[in-house]
Amino acid sequence: MVQRPPAGSIPDAPGSYQFKDAHGRVIYVGKAKSLRSRLSNYFQNPRNMPPRTAQMVATAESVEWIQVRNDVEAFMLEYSLIKQHRPRFNIRLVDDKSYPFLAVTVSDEWARPMVMRGKRRKGIRYFGPYAHAYAIRDTLDLLLRTFPLRTCSDTKLERHRKLGKPCLLFHIEKCSGPCVGEVERADYDKLVADLLKFLEGDTDEVVRRLEKEMGVAAAELEFERAARLRDRLATVRKAIERQQMVVEEGGDLDVIGIAEDELEAAVQVFFVRKGRVLGRKGFVVDKVEDLAEGELIGRILGELYQEAPPLGFPRTVIVPDDPDDLALYEDFLREQRGTRVEIRVAQRGDKRKLAETVTRNATEELVRHRLKRASDHNSRARALNELQEALDLPLSPLRIECYDMSHLQGTDYVGSMVVLEDGLPKKSEYRRFKIKTVAGNDDFAAMEEVLTRRLTAYQIERERPVSEREGRFSYPPQLLLVDGGKGQLSVAVRVLQELSLDEEIPVASLAKRFEEVFVPGQADSIRLPRQSEALYLLQRIRDESHRFAISYHRQLRDKRMTTSVLDGIAGLGETRRKRLLKELGGVRAVQAASLDDLKALSWLPDTVAEAVHATAHKP
Repeated sequence: MVQRPPAGSIPDAPGSYQFKDAHGRVIYVGKAKSLRSRLSNYFQNPRNMPPRTAQMVATAESVEWIQVRNDVEAFMLEYSLIKQHRPRFNIRLVDDKSYPFLAVTVSDEWARPMVMRGKRRKGIRYFGPYAHAYAIRDTLDLLLRTFPLRTCSDTKLERHRKLGKPCLLFHIEKCSGPCVGEVERADYDKLVADLLKFLEGDTDEVVRRLEKEMGVAAAELEFERAARLRDRLATVRKAIERQQMVVEEGGDLDVIGIAEDELEAAVQVFFVRKGRVLGRKGFVVDKVEDLAEGELIGRILGELYQEAPPLGFPRTVIVPDDPDDLALYEDFLREQRGTRVEIRVAQRGDKRKLAETVTRNATEELVRHRLKRASDHNSRARALNELQEALDLPLSPLRIECYDMSHLQGTDYVGSMVVLEDGLPKKSEYRRFKIKTVAGNDDFAAMEEVLTRRLTAYQIERERPVSEREGRFSYPPQLLLVDGGKGQLSVAVRVLQELSLDEEIPVASLAKRFEEVFVPGQADSIRLPRQSEALYLLQRIRDESHRFAISYHRQLRDKRMTTSVLDGIAGLGETRRKRLLKELGGVRAVQAASLDDLKALSWLPDTVAEAVHATAHKP
C-alpha cells in the first residue's frame, strides 16, 4: 500500500498526480487545483473511501505529481498522461467504434471524396462521423450528380490518363473526367469548394445557384442542359432532406446524451452545424473510477475535446448536467476554439427536444451493450476458470502469452509474442522477434532463442528499481503457451528451468492436429471439450500468434525483395521508390513494366526509368 508523502512535501498548487504499482506501472492519473488538498483525501481510513478508490490505493506502491501553472494546464496534462499510460483505474472507452467519415482529399491534385476510417491525416477535410458507411455512400452517390468529382484511386486515375479514355462514371455524369482533360482545373476546384460548403451545412447558396442556372438555360432554350440541372437540383434537395433541421435558428452545437449503470456509461454525441445534424458518435465508458454525474461529464468532455473534432469546436455544448468544474471546461474549450464556448443544460425548445433524442439513443445503446457485455464477460470468465481447472494452474490466467515461429525455407526467420489480458487481446503488449542465432530450419532452436530473450528481459526488468522500469517485459504471464506439441513444450520447460522461472510461470503447448494441450509432467495430452470456452480461448490466441508471426515474416520478405531489386539505382531514392511501387502495384509489377510504361510516369526522369528497367530485367 502506498505510504503518505512527508508533510509539506506536496505543493499547494495545481497539477496532475500519478499512482504507481509495485512494477512502476501507472495505475491512476488525476488532476487537482491543489495537489496537497486532493492527495490528502487518499490517505484516510479505507472504510471512508469509495470501494474502487480504496482498491486503487491498496494496489498502489508510490505516488508522484507534476506541478503546473493553472487548472487548464493540469486538465490537459492529466489527459495527456491518461492517453500515454492507459491506467487501469481511470475510466476508459470499452466500445469505441471506428466511425466512418466522408473525407475530401483537398491536398490531392484532383481532390477526391471518399469514405475513411481511422486516424485523421493532414491535407484531408473530414465530415461526420456517420453511424454507418452505407449512409455516406448513399449521400455521396446523390451528391456526385451535382458535384461530379472523381472517386477513383490514384492508380486508376493514372491508368485512365495513360489510356486516354474515361471510366463509366464519366459517361453517366458522376465524374467530370479530370483524367482525360474534360474539365479545367479552375472549374474542378470550384466543384470541390461547392461540395465543401454543402457538407458544412451551407446548402442555400448551392440551391440558389442551381435554380438560377436552370432558369438561364431554359430562357436560352437549352432544354437538355436545363433538364440536367433540374435533376441535379432534385438530388441536392433529397440530400438536404437527409440532413434534418433540428434547431430552427441554426447554430453550431454538440449535444451529449448519457445513459449509465453502476459499471458503465453509454455516451452519444450529435454534431449540429448550421442547425443540421452533420455527424454522430457513440462510445461506452468503463466506470472503474467512483464518479459523481458531474465528474463523469467532465471526463467525457476531456475524451471528446482533447483533440480537435473533425467538424471543429462548437459554439455551444449541450450536456445532461453541469460538469464538476464548469469554469475549467469552458476555459479549456475557449483556448482550443479561440472564442467563448458555452457549456449548458438545455431547458426548453428545439435544443431540449434534441437532447432528449440523443439521451434516448444513449439508453438504447446501453441496453444493446448490456446484452453483449453479459455474453462476453460470462464467456471470458468461464474460459479462464475452465483453463485454470483443466491445466491445474495456481491462479486464473489473467495474462496469457503465446509464441509462434514463421519462416520460408529457413529465411526471414521470425517469432511472435501475443498477449491476452482478462481474455482480451492486448495489442500494445504484442512483440516481434527477428531470429539472430539460428541458421536454417530449426523451430526448436528458434523458439528457445525467443523465449530466452523475452524471459531474460523480464528478469532484468524485475531487478531494476521500480522508477526505472520500462514496462515492455516487466510482467510475467500466468500462462505461457507455445504453438506445437511435446517438442516445443520441452524447449519452453528447459528455458524456464535454466532461468529458474519454472516454479513461477506455468507453461503449456497446443498441438493443432487434434487441438491437444500438453503440460509438463504428463505423458498424455489434455483434451478440452470441443465446445468449451477454454478451448476456444486457446485457439484464438494460437491463431492470433500465427497471424502476427506470418505478417511480420511477409513484411521482412517484401522488404528484402524490394531492397534486392530496386536498391542502389542512381536517382531512385526512398521517396521515388515508394511512389513507383504504389503507382505500379508492387515489385513484380515494376519488373513486368515495359520501358515505355516507366517513361510514361511524368515524375520519373527518363534516365532513372531506363536504369530501373535495366536493373529489373537483368537476366
